[in-house]
Amino acid sequence: MVSHPPNHEHFDNQMVKMEVNLDDISGEWLGYVMDLLFEAGANDVFYTPIYMKKNRPGILLQLLCSKKKVSRMKEILFKETTTLGLRYFPLTVHRLERSFVKIETEWGPVTIKEGIHEGQIVQRAPEYEDCRQIAEQHGIPLKKVYEQVWKAVQ
Repeated sequence: MVSHPPNHEHFDNQMVKMEVNLDDISGEWLGYVMDLLFEAGANDVFYTPIYMKKNRPGILLQLLCSKKKVSRMKEILFKETTTLGLRYFPLTVHRLERSFVKIETEWGPVTIKEGIHEGQIVQRAPEYEDCRQIAEQHGIPLKKVYEQVWKAVQ
């Protein structure tokens, strides 16, 4: 296993949660908007099906970003969606310390991300892109790569 320097556990109080209710918008547009938001620096973007007034089906788009990115996020949301208004709230995020280790599989290395709380590993996950690349290169099911990775880290 090869270790990389950790990112220390901390609280980030410079975050904002933004949200808009959307109706009359296609799924293709939503995918495009999500890509734009991530490219502009959103930390996370997610959609939830909702019912709006008069029982109209809609989508709740939510995103997390740093305070300094709010203007750019608003610009994208107003230009690229059907919304007439948006809500945003200050937010504190507790981020776990993170470390990255490489493990060897029979097909090549995979990076494992570890979440550390008060000195203890509490989360562990293989990096999807590493696993996907191995599956594609070797013509094997993605789940087979994950199975071997999980065996190696236990």
